[in-house]
Amino acid sequence: MFERFIENWVYGGALSGIALLIVAVGIAAQSGVALLAVFLLLPIYMLHQLEEHAGDRFRRVVNERIGGGIEVLTRFDVFIINVVGVWGVFALVFALAATVDVGIGLIAAYTTLINAVAHTAQAVRQRSSNPGLVTALLLFVPAGLWTVLSVSRDSPGWTWHVIAIACGILLHALIMVRVVGNLRRGRAPAV
Repeated sequence: MFERFIENWVYGGALSGIALLIVAVGIAAQSGVALLAVFLLLPIYMLHQLEEHAGDRFRRVVNERIGGGIEVLTRFDVFIINVVGVWGVFALVFALAATVDVGIGLIAAYTTLINAVAHTAQAVRQRSSNPGLVTALLLFVPAGLWTVLSVSRDSPGWTWHVIAIACGILLHALIMVRVVGNLRRGRAPAV
C-alpha cells in the first residue's frame, strides 16, 4: 500500500491543491493578505509538482542528466522531498505564521522563489526546458514575490528575510546532498 503512495503522491497532491485553493476563499475572509499569500503557496506548489513530477519526469531527468544513468534520486527520495520537505514544511510554516509571527511565512516564499531560480538556471545552463519550468516561471515568481511583499508589510525588519532565505537554500541543499551522496555510492542504473 505504501508503495502506491510513493508512486502516486503527485496526483493526490494536485487534487489536494485544487481543494486548498477553494479553502483559500475561507482563509481570505478570516485573515489578512499576508497570511492568505503564505497559505496559497502550498496549493500553488502542489500544482507545480504535477508539471514537475507527473510520469516520474523530474526524477528521470535528474538521473539521466546528473547521474548519467545512475539512480541518484529514488522514488522514495522524491516522495520524502516533496511530501515531507514541501507539504510538511509549508503546512508548518503557515501554522507558525498564523500563530507566532507572519514573518515565518517568508520561509515558504523564499523556498518557492529559490526553486524558480533553480529551474531557470538549469534551463539556461542546459539550453532546454526542464520539468517544472513553466509553473516555476508563471506561478512561483509572481506568487513568491507577492508573498514577500505582503508579509514584509506586516512584519517589518530583515531578520525573517535572512532566516527564510537561509532555510530555502538549506532545503534545496539537502536535495543536492542526497543526489551527490547517491552518485558517490554509485547506485544501480535508474529505471
